[in-house]
Amino acid sequence: MKLLQWLGVCVVSISIFVVGFILYDQPEAVQTAGAEKTADNDLSENQAKNVILMIPDGFSTGYATNYRIFKGEETIFDSMLVGMMKTHSSDNWVTDSAAAGTAMATGVKTNNGMISVTPDGEMVSSILDAASKENKATGLVATSTITHATPAVFASNVESRGSEAEIALQMVERVDLLFGGGRNNFLPENEGGNQPDRNLITEAQDKGFDYVENKDELMSLENQNEKVLGLFAPDAMSTELERHLTDEPSLAEMTDSAMTLLNSNESGFFLMVEGSQIDWAGHAHDAVWAMTDTAAFEEAVEVALDFAKEDGETLVIVVGDHETGGMTVGGYDEYLSKVEILHQVKATGNYIASQMNEERSNAQEVVQELAGFELTEEERLILEEAAEEELAIAVNKIISERAYVGWSTNAHTGVDLPLYAYGPGTDLFRGLLDNTDLPKKIADAMDIDFK
Repeated sequence: MKLLQWLGVCVVSISIFVVGFILYDQPEAVQTAGAEKTADNDLSENQAKNVILMIPDGFSTGYATNYRIFKGEETIFDSMLVGMMKTHSSDNWVTDSAAAGTAMATGVKTNNGMISVTPDGEMVSSILDAASKENKATGLVATSTITHATPAVFASNVESRGSEAEIALQMVERVDLLFGGGRNNFLPENEGGNQPDRNLITEAQDKGFDYVENKDELMSLENQNEKVLGLFAPDAMSTELERHLTDEPSLAEMTDSAMTLLNSNESGFFLMVEGSQIDWAGHAHDAVWAMTDTAAFEEAVEVALDFAKEDGETLVIVVGDHETGGMTVGGYDEYLSKVEILHQVKATGNYIASQMNEERSNAQEVVQELAGFELTEEERLILEEAAEEELAIAVNKIISERAYVGWSTNAHTGVDLPLYAYGPGTDLFRGLLDNTDLPKKIADAMDIDFK
C-alpha cells in the first residue's frame, strides 16, 4: 500500500513538472491570463519618437466605471490600464489643476494655484520645453481656454493661474501649435480682448503661424506648417452636448489635425491633449455632461491610438490630474445603478435651468422635453424652491439620483488616479507613480535630457 502511495506521488510530481515545463516554453501571451488584451501593447523596449499625453481633467475610477456602464460595453481605456498615480500638491493633500499640472509637466511640486513655479516663485521648465530643445515639434490642445491651468503649465511660468493674458504672451513664444478656446486672451482690449495693447493673433501670424477659428478652417488646412494657432471660441469651447450648435471642431478633430501637422517634423513631437470640461461637469454634479464629454475624450484617444498603432514610434499616455466631485457608482439607499438612463437627457443642467421661467411653473414641461422624465411632486418642489444660482445644481441632483450616480463634494478629492498607456515605453508607467514621476518617465521614453 505504501509503495502504491509512493508511486502515486511520483506520478503527480512528474505531471506537474511536465505541465510547468510546457507552460514555461510557451510564448508569453499564452502564459499570461488575459494577455490577448495587452500583447499588442508590448512595445516597451523601443524608444518613443513622439509622445501624446492626454489628460481627462477630473477623471477617476468612478468616472471610468460610470462611463463603461453609460457606454454599455468595454471602453478604450480598459485595455490600456497600466498603473495608478498620486496627486497631492506641495501645500495640500487635495490638489488643484495648476499644482497637479505643474507636477505632471515639470516634475516639481508646487502650491495650489501656481503655474510651473516653485512655492518660492522660482521658474521651472517643462517636458514640453525639453522636447522643444531636442528640435521636436510641440502642441497643446484643450476644450477650455488654451490658457487655462492644465495647458498653461506646459508653456508658461506665473504665480497665479488667473493670469491668462500673461500666459498667452508666453505660449506664443514657446509652443508650435495651440488649439482651444480663449480667443479673448490673445486680443487687445480695444477689440474686446484681455491684452492691454497687443494683438497676439496678428503677432503670431507675423511669426509664420497659420491662424484658424472654426472647424471648416481647421479642416481646410492643406500645408504641413506645424505652426498653427487655432482659437475656436472667445472663452471656453462648448460642451460636447451643445457643440452641434456651433462651428467648433470636436476634440477628436483637433487631436487628429494636431498630430498630422506636428508629424511633419522629422525629429518627432510632444503633444498634450486635455478633455477640460469633464472636471467642470464634476463641479456641477452634471452626470450627463461628464459622460458625454468623456465620450468625446474617448474618441480623441481612439484617434491617437490609431495613429500610434500605424506609426509604431508613438507613446500615448492617458491620466487625469485629480478627481472632481467624488463621483461614485451608486451611493444612495438602494443598491442600484441606472447610468444608462442618462442617454435620454439632451442638455446640460445649466441649459435645462436656463429654460425655466422665474416661477418655475414650466419646470415639468422643460424637464419632460430635455431630460425625458416626469418630475415627482417632491422634485418639482425642489426646483421651485431652489435659489436662482442653485437651480442648475438642483436639476443635476435630480438627474444624478435617478441614474444613481453619487457625488460627495462639489470640489476636488485627493484619490489616486488610473494611468493608461500604449506604445514604446509603456512599462515605465506600470505600478503606483507620483505625478512628479510623469515627465521624467516621458523623457526616459523619448531618450531626451530633462532636469
